Amino acid sequence: MQKVLVPNIGDFKNVEIIEVLVKPGDKINKNDSIITLESDKSSVEVPSSHSGTIKDIKVKIGDKVSEGDLIMELDGGESTSVVKTETKIDNKNESTSSVAKQVETPIPSTTQVQPAQFIESTSEIKPASPKTRKFARELGININEVMGSQRSGRVIETDVKNFVKNRIGNFAHSQVVEEIKKPKKPKDEFDHAEFGEVEIKDIPRVKRLSGPHLVRSWTEIPHVTQQEEIDITEMETFRKSLRNLYTGEKISVSPLAFIIRAMVSGLKTFPNFNCSLDSDNGKVIYKKYYHIGVAVDTPHGLMVPKVRDADKLEVKKIGAEVRRLSKLCKELKIDKKEFFGGSMTISSLGGIGGTFFTPIINPPEVSILGVGKAYNRLINVGGRLQSRIILPISLSYDHRIIDGAEGAKFCVHLNECLGKDFAFKLAV
Repeated sequence: MQKVLVPNIGDFKNVEIIEVLVKPGDKINKNDSIITLESDKSSVEVPSSHSGTIKDIKVKIGDKVSEGDLIMELDGGESTSVVKTETKIDNKNESTSSVAKQVETPIPSTTQVQPAQFIESTSEIKPASPKTRKFARELGININEVMGSQRSGRVIETDVKNFVKNRIGNFAHSQVVEEIKKPKKPKDEFDHAEFGEVEIKDIPRVKRLSGPHLVRSWTEIPHVTQQEEIDITEMETFRKSLRNLYTGEKISVSPLAFIIRAMVSGLKTFPNFNCSLDSDNGKVIYKKYYHIGVAVDTPHGLMVPKVRDADKLEVKKIGAEVRRLSKLCKELKIDKKEFFGGSMTISSLGGIGGTFFTPIINPPEVSILGVGKAYNRLINVGGRLQSRIILPISLSYDHRIIDGAEGAKFCVHLNECLGKDFAFKLAV
């Protein structure tokens, strides 16, 4: 058994792990990236010092490590006589960069290999920096297929961009790459600083990663947004009256839990809202599960974990699950897989304010529900003015699969599920 430790990465201590790139059982090669570290000023991918099969991983996302800390244990690990490795820590302000080097017995470069998930054993190995490899991986590109323009065929970010342009031929995707990854010349004739004091900061990591996803959604999906006002007076009266039968203690359940139950009912009634499009093959994938995405506002940016099998959970349990997922997101302890496999997403601004807005669909889903803050309104009921609680909603959907009539029917269904007869509708 071979232990893999945190190497010398410069003058860094207690650096946070933001990504774990491998899992137990994976076969890895020397110099394969295994974790990503990020401090206030820089980030770095840490390579493995040995080859072998991962037996156990001793760290997780959110842990803080220093040089010499144990990362993982390998079965069948080889000795440390490896090629000279160079780990470059890219400074976020782009003014400086520090390099940590680990010199060992050199071997011919032709024996270097890349992660097994990207190449076959017979593939040609392309040299590239950790930053370039990460850039290619985020775009889903096999870096071994990219023609390197530098000495000895070394691949740089520009080579990856050109590969995307020439091989994929997807104009929208190329636009995303250029908009997000390539700095653009400012359109203004004068710099912002010429008019007063400014402060320049890096785009937060979560927002930087979600940016291309949002641009692609808005560019490729024909969005339609319908808005509705729902009378939730009876539902709110019931929700605020919930008490424990034994202790008499008040039970706190968020309105969001009732809305999620109503969404599940809508998905069962209108299956087109619980599908994904396979445009390339002309297919529609209908989902038989009901996993509801919940947009969570965190200090790191917006995250959308899924409430799994919401159709099988009671309202109180849905509320508890939303709180659990929100806590994991804010602490950066949630598994990456929890952001995938959704049926439909809900984005609620009820705790902040505002009424209507245009939520952007979260592909491969085909719809998203935006919820504003409930407010009181005087309404004529049976000839008498009554104060009623009104909930504003905004439903965005993919017009390629959902037409306006079906969108309107979905809104009406939500109105019925959350209206005066909510108890009968949500019990189904």
